[in-house]
Amino acid sequence: MLRVHFSELDLARLRMAVRPDALWETVLSFHRLRENRAETVYGKWRSEARNRLNGEARLLAPLIPSRGYFPDFLTPAEGVIGCDAAMSALRAISGERLHSELAGLPAARTLPGWIRDLAQGERRSLDRLISTLRAYHQAAVAPYWPHIQARIEADRVARGRALLDGGADGLLGSLPPTMRWRAPVLEVDYPVDRDLWLRGRGLLLLPSFFCRGTPVTFRNPDLTPVLVYPVEHARRGLIPRPEQRPAVTSGAGAGAGSGSGSAQTLGKLVGQTRSAVLLEVGGGCTTSELARRVGVSLASASQHASVLREAGLVHTLRQGSAVLH
Repeated sequence: MLRVHFSELDLARLRMAVRPDALWETVLSFHRLRENRAETVYGKWRSEARNRLNGEARLLAPLIPSRGYFPDFLTPAEGVIGCDAAMSALRAISGERLHSELAGLPAARTLPGWIRDLAQGERRSLDRLISTLRAYHQAAVAPYWPHIQARIEADRVARGRALLDGGADGLLGSLPPTMRWRAPVLEVDYPVDRDLWLRGRGLLLLPSFFCRGTPVTFRNPDLTPVLVYPVEHARRGLIPRPEQRPAVTSGAGAGAGSGSGSAQTLGKLVGQTRSAVLLEVGGGCTTSELARRVGVSLASASQHASVLREAGLVHTLRQGSAVLH
């Protein structure tokens, strides 16, 4: 178990990541890539991604073991800005940090030559790592980015409502069952027994599409505290192929309704009631709230949301006894 210890200052500095992190998703997706289980969430993605790769998995495997520790430097804070910013941050990593973190890999003595050179600060090896990570990201993650963003934004909406309703206590109490808020400690299911003392630095909560099961954090306790946790996935449906990305994601509905012309066009396409549902659901709402906003019965609101969800236009999360669209 991981125990995250909060002070009053840490609670004041608790925050949510503003968007998905490009390199956390890249590294965690590599774990999912090597799994062989049959499933609805990652199965089709895994098959498609493997077909697009060209040797990147073989190069990355020694750096990112199937289980346990992988170097903290692979997921710099700049990943929330985007892939290019993250790669620039990787390029600036010191040789000392490369050496110390690569030494923590379980197979450090038998690493390939280019990674041993990387541990010695050899810049050509660092360039090779960056180009390999970039190629893997472009093949396995970037084509699905709109879907990843939509899932993570849906989780952010749920956490934001919990924060508005109950403050930091409400937010921490709303996290998935793998995390349990027992003030002033957040207990987290974790493969090893560990304590993380925030010491006034706060905590960044980072929902992740490719994180599965238990949350993840840095091994180095001196790095800015981050807790990466899995988002809730749809029970039905696969991650869409690149050509099947959702046309509307969380938050898009509000923009679509900014002009009467776009609303009328949408109404002609999907019908006036479903158009109204799409326009109202953008910022997140429960089924009962949706029914009140659109002026339909609870059963009708649920049915329209279900149809739009099947079409990939609406995402639904469970929040306690209610659902959040």
